[in-house]
Amino acid sequence: MTGTGEPSSPATPRRRAAPRPLPVAVDTMGGDHAPEEIIAGAVAAVRDHDVRLVLVGQAPRIRRELDRHGVVGTIPIVHADEALDMGEGALASWRKPRSSIAIACHLIRQGRASALVSAGSTAGVVATSRLRLKGQQGVMRPAIAVTLPTRPRPTILLDAGATTDVKPEGLVQFAALGTAYAQILLGLERPSVGLLTIGAEPAKGNKTTKRAHELLAGGSHGIEFAGNVEGHDLLTGRVDVVVTDGFTGNVALKTMEGTIRTAFTEIRDAMTATPAARMGALLQRRRLQDLRDRLDPDTYGGGVLLGLNGTVVIAHGASRARAITSACELAHRLAAGRIVERIREQVAQTRTSRFGRWTHGDRDGSDRQAERGRQNEKAPDRQSGSGGAQLPAEARAARKGPAGDTVPDRVQGED
Repeated sequence: MTGTGEPSSPATPRRRAAPRPLPVAVDTMGGDHAPEEIIAGAVAAVRDHDVRLVLVGQAPRIRRELDRHGVVGTIPIVHADEALDMGEGALASWRKPRSSIAIACHLIRQGRASALVSAGSTAGVVATSRLRLKGQQGVMRPAIAVTLPTRPRPTILLDAGATTDVKPEGLVQFAALGTAYAQILLGLERPSVGLLTIGAEPAKGNKTTKRAHELLAGGSHGIEFAGNVEGHDLLTGRVDVVVTDGFTGNVALKTMEGTIRTAFTEIRDAMTATPAARMGALLQRRRLQDLRDRLDPDTYGGGVLLGLNGTVVIAHGASRARAITSACELAHRLAAGRIVERIREQVAQTRTSRFGRWTHGDRDGSDRQAERGRQNEKAPDRQSGSGGAQLPAEARAARKGPAGDTVPDRVQGED
């Protein structure tokens, strides 16, 4: 017998270690404090957490920062000519095809990176990622998932701003995306899902949420639906995943952030107002620090854009080094958990339910166009009487590859 209590017989198969995920591509040029704080956080992720990274951005500036940290030559660099400004919106994804975000996305498509971390403009990151990585088969719209500091474990909220207008079927898919995400992040086999609306009763809400409730409650889609939740339930941990549209989710998220910030300011003022209060705060400093860490958004690494052919972690624009380190850890963990494949499996279950006819194809209907094209290829041309196939214009256009793909520069290994 071996020391582990297992027989050392040759017939006993050895467990293969899970393959280490590809490096995480870090956009060093995005954020209010780029590139200094971004690179500092990336270096900490490599040193302290053994996360494999590749830094994307203006190579000379990256080298200078790496030299300051004494790690020149240990982290690969991919040069990018352009960077998205924090004030730029979605159109920047077209105006700057060689931005650091676009180059990082291309590394993922090439199989040279497993995920993207960026603290750049949310609109720019979402638009560029959707353009370069494309949506997963069967996913109508992507969603940003964020982590709420609830007890006994965190709660996932999505969408937090990627898709402001969504159909009921889209909310069902958000529930599928959130389920897959919670399975990896929280380690739950069947996380509970709640639908955010104005009342706990099924009949409460607008047409979209009421129809989404019907679909979630009546479909066999592999989602553990727990019913409606209200705004005051967001921080109670009543469910593991809260689903809503991007407009409502973004407003709710920023409302909670502002409330928490204001509450901490009031607590700090109250605990420093008198000598006795300061003494009490000193005795409770460990509990207060734990509370601050739990409620600090930097602890959770940022939001994750789900539903694309790649993992994208969007950190806060004002992120410092600690937040970037957390974001790199989160991206690494999701890549190791194969989040893209998990989402594909979860979405497939929604497509086989009774409402699959709404969610079977891509969000732009390209599946239906391709199917019509295949049927026309098989059918003879009735007008000409020949057996040749005449493809419709949209099917011929769908066969063409995407134009203007950005080819990144080679990785600079810093000898």
